[in-house]
Amino acid sequence: MLTVEKVGLHYGAAIALRQVSLRAEIGEVTCLLGRNGVGKTSLLRAVTGVHPVSAGRITWDGADITRLPTYERARRGIASVPQGRDIFPLLSVRENLETGFAVLPRGQRRVPDEIFDLFPILRTMLRRRGGDLSGGQQQQLAIARALVMKPRLLVLDEPTEGIQPSIIKDIGRVITLLRERGGMAILLVEQYYDFARALAQRIAVMDRGDIVLDGRREELDEQDVRRRLSV
Repeated sequence: MLTVEKVGLHYGAAIALRQVSLRAEIGEVTCLLGRNGVGKTSLLRAVTGVHPVSAGRITWDGADITRLPTYERARRGIASVPQGRDIFPLLSVRENLETGFAVLPRGQRRVPDEIFDLFPILRTMLRRRGGDLSGGQQQQLAIARALVMKPRLLVLDEPTEGIQPSIIKDIGRVITLLRERGGMAILLVEQYYDFARALAQRIAVMDRGDIVLDGRREELDEQDVRRRLSV
């Protein structure tokens, strides 16, 4: 399980997170919802080690990882798909996938065939440069690259942003399949409630650096959640 306990995070004098607590369990999708600028991405940065926290504690798999650098968290099975995808535009699709090898023992450094079962379009594009792909194809590549790392915690920051509906359905199908296998915790940041509700077992809603709602999907009042997401 991932456990975030009373975490604070600052950017200089600006407060991004205020005593935030959250958990994400193996075999489940935990979805973090909220309007723009409320701290969702900051919380993911705290979990993945991209930005240091100013207070609180983060544990993963029973170990305190609060002060571990990002690469050490990756070695412990935490993989991130950032907002905006951040693929390498001048590298080929194959080379982008192979960047996920960095955290694997040498004997495991291969792209599993399963990656192409999940994202068939990538098999036909292995020699194309990442920057030549469409936005939806780049998002599939970013998720596939994370899965090459064989993670036990997959962190996804708005994977549906700017993506055509057909690929959103494909991404939802992949997330559902990964969840059903039961060997991975998935922490998903989203703005679209319907997409989140179809996938998540637990939903947390953020506002102004705080979590204002948190519970099992069936426990939360849908109208209350939607009200907190409206502008």
